[in-house]
Amino acid sequence: MPDLWISNAYAKINLGLNVLERLPNGYHKIETGFCFLEWNDRFEVKSAPRMDLEMTNERIPIGDSNLITQAVKLLQKKAGLRDQYYIKVIKNIPAGAGLGGGSSNAATTLRMMNKIANLGLNEADLLELGAQIGADVPFFIKGQPGIGTGTGTDIRPLDIQPDAWIVTVFPEIESSTEEAYRFCQPNPEPDFSLDKILTGEDPDEWQYLLMNDLETAVFPRHNLVGNLKDQLYEFGAAYASMSGSGSSVFGVFQQDFVAINAYESFHDLGFQANLTRPKFTPDTGIYRKQG
Repeated sequence: MPDLWISNAYAKINLGLNVLERLPNGYHKIETGFCFLEWNDRFEVKSAPRMDLEMTNERIPIGDSNLITQAVKLLQKKAGLRDQYYIKVIKNIPAGAGLGGGSSNAATTLRMMNKIANLGLNEADLLELGAQIGADVPFFIKGQPGIGTGTGTDIRPLDIQPDAWIVTVFPEIESSTEEAYRFCQPNPEPDFSLDKILTGEDPDEWQYLLMNDLETAVFPRHNLVGNLKDQLYEFGAAYASMSGSGSSVFGVFQQDFVAINAYESFHDLGFQANLTRPKFTPDTGIYRKQG
């Protein structure tokens, strides 16, 4: 019986997202704060006669549009991956939610295949490959909170994981990233420094200083997303925002009982929701269970 390799792929949220410039290639120059949620997909990988991918969420396609499939093909083409594996992903992070689930899955695939197949790639190699798959992938390869610049692929590690509870809510709406960026208005000179806000200001001040520039493009098209942000403030959040291009929203709470009440209330209303502890650190280790 072949060994079973196990690892977790974690979700992210964006603490502020400044869209600075629309680039000729269709991408955008941005600045954003990345941190982690205690919301993860579980990977189980073992040797197999042929490469095979199983997702427990059957609505997610496993063909060429899947970032796991893209990561495997990239490793086969550029890193000498020849062995065959069965990859099972127990999917908990909702798709199309602005939580980076697909990018996190791609990063976990790159890291796991590199270790299991002894490909010998270093972090710089993995970052380069990850950037070819998606702008968020390098952040997940680094596995540390930080500031993303450029198109989001340039990550400067910074300890901005909130020392507070985070409640995240998914409204079961898939928000189009392309549409969100198309209808947003870039601002090359934000009023406040993202670094200084996240490292020097209390979360109670963030609502006056920290912006997600994509909200103005998404809220008019998906009223529920904006309504959920308002609801988080009504439940007592010190700060609330949409994550990435949506549709998930999150609230930062200073007190545990207020956060737990908000989480349970959204859960009772039928929403997928997550509660993340203060200063959460993801375990991105790759573990082998011998067959």
